[in-house]
Amino acid sequence: MNEKLDIITIGESLIELSTNQNLTTASSLDKYYGGDTLTTAIAALRLGSKVGFISRIGMDCFRNYLLESWQEEGLDISHVKPVQGVNGLYMVSKTEDCSSKEFSYYRKKTAATNLSIEDISIDYIQNASLLYATGITQSLSISAREAVKEAYKIAKENNVITAYDPNFTSKIWDKDEAREAFDEIIEYIDIVFLNAKYDSQVVIDSMSVDNTIKYLWDKGVSTVIVKSSVDKGYYVGYQGKREFIKFINEDVIDDTGAGDAFNGGVLHGIVSGMSVFKAVSLGSVVAGLQIKNFGAIKSIPSKEEVYKIFKGQND
Repeated sequence: MNEKLDIITIGESLIELSTNQNLTTASSLDKYYGGDTLTTAIAALRLGSKVGFISRIGMDCFRNYLLESWQEEGLDISHVKPVQGVNGLYMVSKTEDCSSKEFSYYRKKTAATNLSIEDISIDYIQNASLLYATGITQSLSISAREAVKEAYKIAKENNVITAYDPNFTSKIWDKDEAREAFDEIIEYIDIVFLNAKYDSQVVIDSMSVDNTIKYLWDKGVSTVIVKSSVDKGYYVGYQGKREFIKFINEDVIDDTGAGDAFNGGVLHGIVSGMSVFKAVSLGSVVAGLQIKNFGAIKSIPSKEEVYKIFKGQND
């Protein structure tokens, strides 16, 4: 692909099977697809960004469904490599008492775990405005972690903006591994997204937003965006300035992938020339609409839905 891309994300694709019931009583599951960096990619794409995805896809029964779905979205998949193996899968359901969500992951030894430096093209990354990956991508395997680091090095050497989200969950790896993975790439990162409850503890072992922002500024990260469910908003630290931007919607139907969709909205805003603070406001609209429906990616709103609200906020 010779056309310049706005954003490239690196990561895994997963089949999403979901129900609003407990798995014991559910008679059917809705099929879609997910994955944290893929959710971010589709969120930015639906807003109008030109987005590419670097991954490996298994040649199983889901292969054609995934490839055709991405092509319909307009995602550039020229660097998605089909390989022998299976694609990962996760199920979203209600707990036995139906009081909260429950996730079940099946992502070991999948095609995406074979991501490696061989998948990282200098020309492809040079042709983008922004590169994005997460701790989830790094957690796939040692070779995937090496691929992420190599991609960030190439991006930094070629003045491509870099963004990262630790996206920490103890279901995937422990805090020490996540911190080590973050520390080895921090020198290449321009923008960091964090969850105040989980990710801040990985970065500096503290839930203090002020301490987190200061620590990352001191490490050379220019833009720090901290999501706080307790304070119901986003703390934004950029060029010595700090602002707090509220969630636009607290009526949650399903928040699966909401943080990843938010990231996509922010990154779209940044590559479109918005200030960081305006871009975070845009991302807040994306997440606020996304949580009104079920599914990580199928619930991501359209450009028209997002900008109708966003423009109303800024008139």
